[in-house]
Amino acid sequence: MQVKQKVYELYKGTVERVTGPRTVSAFLEKGVLSVPEFILAGDNLVSKCPTWSWEKGDPSKRKPYLPSDKQFLVTRNVPCLRRAMSVEEEYDAAAAEVVLDDDDDGEGWLATHGVQASESKEEEDIPSMDTLDIGKVEEIKSIPSYFGASEKPDEEEDIPDMDTYEDTGDHSTATPQPSYFVAEEPDDDNILLTRTYDVSITYDKYYQTPRVWLTGYDEARMPLKPDLVFQDISQDHAHKTVTIEDHPHLLAGQHASVHPCKHAAVMKKIIDVMMSQGGTPEVDKYLFIFLKFMASVIPTIEYDYTMDFDLGSPST
Repeated sequence: MQVKQKVYELYKGTVERVTGPRTVSAFLEKGVLSVPEFILAGDNLVSKCPTWSWEKGDPSKRKPYLPSDKQFLVTRNVPCLRRAMSVEEEYDAAAAEVVLDDDDDGEGWLATHGVQASESKEEEDIPSMDTLDIGKVEEIKSIPSYFGASEKPDEEEDIPDMDTYEDTGDHSTATPQPSYFVAEEPDDDNILLTRTYDVSITYDKYYQTPRVWLTGYDEARMPLKPDLVFQDISQDHAHKTVTIEDHPHLLAGQHASVHPCKHAAVMKKIIDVMMSQGGTPEVDKYLFIFLKFMASVIPTIEYDYTMDFDLGSPST
């Protein structure tokens, strides 16, 4: 598998070096992005979601067809509270899985982020209004009677006279109170420790689409090993559409990446659905739609894509 991947990367790199980047729009026709459209969509994402930002990357890996200060997008310290498998077990297989793109080889893009499995719950036992003694009138007692006072309210209490009080001078029983509060450290059990991810989006010149990269950290902020990263990826995509590769703009370490070979086909499918139901897809919102279907691959990594899309609603 590694040999095959290395040969593919060599071929892909050669093609990218001898061909120029896309400059003409084919967003509606093919679901791909030109370089100016990627920049436009990235600017919109950064504007609407401040957790995302443009990055320069390492100068030695800078792509000349992209602006020097807009090489790729990144959002950092994204929480990942649960493993992907635990979420998948909570969804009904029939209701939760939707094939977004089904080609001839039967390898359609499977969205597993769907309707949660229904659970039967007993109704709460709400008391009936008829059982409440709202109309029952009880004798109203005087306030002293509730505190064990004399049954004769007319008699005054025997209040001691201050003139008969004798000061003995013994104040040893008095405990001085501090004029400040002492704060205690919280228990470690009350602090939620969780995995986090740096999620980046690059422009793939070969496939002419965005590409997602993941850099994971454990609860102690130590880098996650690849086999642990796959725990946070949908099992329908782990080791299939997700691979471990070198980041195109960073030097340190390898990163998990969602392979972009089917991105354009899935985006074209979504665009067709929107148009068939009266919607008007806009290229500057491409990354919002893209990140929404990426959630089927990494359902527990809670990155921000803010805008909610209804594929059947017309544009306003």
